[in-house]
Amino acid sequence: MDVQRLLIQGRLHELGEGFDVRRLLPHAQRRMVGPFVFFDHMGPAAFTPGHGIDVRPHPHIGLATVTYLFEGVLRHRDSLGCVQDIEPGDVNWMTAGRGIVHSERTPPARRAAGQRVHGVQTWVALPPAEAECAPAFAHHAVGSLPVWHEGGARLRLVAGSAYGREAGVRVPAPLFEVACRAEAGAQIALPAEHAERAVYVLEGEAELEGLAIPAGGMAVEIGGAPGRLRARGAFTAMLFGGAPYGTPPHLWWNFVASERARIEQAKADWLAGRFGTIPGEHEFIPLPER
Repeated sequence: MDVQRLLIQGRLHELGEGFDVRRLLPHAQRRMVGPFVFFDHMGPAAFTPGHGIDVRPHPHIGLATVTYLFEGVLRHRDSLGCVQDIEPGDVNWMTAGRGIVHSERTPPARRAAGQRVHGVQTWVALPPAEAECAPAFAHHAVGSLPVWHEGGARLRLVAGSAYGREAGVRVPAPLFEVACRAEAGAQIALPAEHAERAVYVLEGEAELEGLAIPAGGMAVEIGGAPGRLRARGAFTAMLFGGAPYGTPPHLWWNFVASERARIEQAKADWLAGRFGTIPGEHEFIPLPER
């Protein structure tokens, strides 16, 4: 199979308090890369003292959320009773399975002091056989993740396997997610063991086999031999991908499912309050009208 490459640009969404996310996946040109069905670039945003992020309780099914920060701290709380602050370089992996509710907020001390927040959240579509598994949450501290230098770049394996290394994060399918900080002139090949690969540039500018990737752009590479990523000056990027998922699942709001009927059931369950609650939290995000 010949390699296919394309460049996609994200759309900005405001989450409140002047906090924007750039959404790259799903995209009209490419719904998924490997099992990754959703990709949000959060910030960078500077919050003055007294202000912060408040993503109120909301539900998920059929996916795993992967949160990684370059700057700032966020507090995860969920309907399993888990409470966990995520700091730069850590990984929060939340498996929604048949249903979970969580919130993401600025911790009180950080809200009082003010902070910058910058990170990435991706969603991994669970294989149909695991879509109704029990929900779970796992936190992996920065010191537990593989870090190495290659070709002028510093790489941290966020999840999955790549470059002969494996992260301790349990994943439901072959995939990789790698945080990359590259110096000017750096050159690295994308992982050869994965058929679908992508590069999202958060800051700076890179090039993949002649395809320029500006800040805020994502290059997707499907099949064939992996291309070489070159730095046009220093850059920060997230590399990710995996095995082809097969027929893309349905995605509506925070729900992922292979059958539309399962989405409709999740809507009804959220409206009826059947998802459970987060201890100590009483707010929630209403079901969207469309």
